[in-house]
Amino acid sequence: VHAKLHTLSVYFPETPTFILESMGLVIPTVVFTLMVLGISMYTIVIISRQRKVDIIKNDFINNMTHEFKTPISTISLASQMMKDLSDVIKPEKITHISGVIIEECKRLTQQVEKILQMAAFEKGKASLKLKESDVNAIIAKVINSFRVKVESAHGEINDMLEAKDSLAMVDEVHFTNVIFNLLDNAFKYRREEPVLYVKTMNKNKGIVISIKDNGLGIPKDHLNRIFEKFYRVPTGNVHDVKGFGLGLAYVKKIVEDHGGQIAVESELNVGTK
Repeated sequence: VHAKLHTLSVYFPETPTFILESMGLVIPTVVFTLMVLGISMYTIVIISRQRKVDIIKNDFINNMTHEFKTPISTISLASQMMKDLSDVIKPEKITHISGVIIEECKRLTQQVEKILQMAAFEKGKASLKLKESDVNAIIAKVINSFRVKVESAHGEINDMLEAKDSLAMVDEVHFTNVIFNLLDNAFKYRREEPVLYVKTMNKNKGIVISIKDNGLGIPKDHLNRIFEKFYRVPTGNVHDVKGFGLGLAYVKKIVEDHGGQIAVESELNVGTK
């Protein structure tokens, strides 16, 4: 059997040489352009992050200055009262004022500890030094220390420490800072003469601590963000409130590390609880 072999030929026209040369120039140019754009975008991101770090660093310095300035100003005010009233001041008043000075000096030490502990918490290496303590007694000390500041602004603190079972396992340094931070917030964001209410009560075998003020209040759309780190609620025309946006984040962290919970209720131009 003889088979015939058929050859199929397909014709492809040749690509002109100038097109190939053009493609050889365009591809490297596109790649180079993309690389330049990528490097530029990366540089912009790095610069933006660096600016944020610089802002945070400056805010941190300002915040720490404020944190140390507060107890120092209280000590200064108490000392000035003792000096001005040295001839007529009653012994029990001297005892009260000197007690305030002692407590504020302790708080200065606690602020240093707070900075170190906050850094440790960020690294996840800190541990609370828990011991059985009287929560009512700790809160009473903070109120006693804070009262001079509030009264200097023609305000008042009303304490209702009604928890019958007030013993709890707490880290006294951090717990003191929590109460002071909340009172300090209430004082800083005051709308008029500050009136603060501090209450304790027992509930479900635990202790409820309530701190209420008559201040500016917090808009509803900001309530769910106030415990975020670095977040600060806009204060409108109030420009003299210093801070770093870490206070309430710190408070929430410490409360939860103690096995507790924290919640907020607020009404604009009425107050916050």
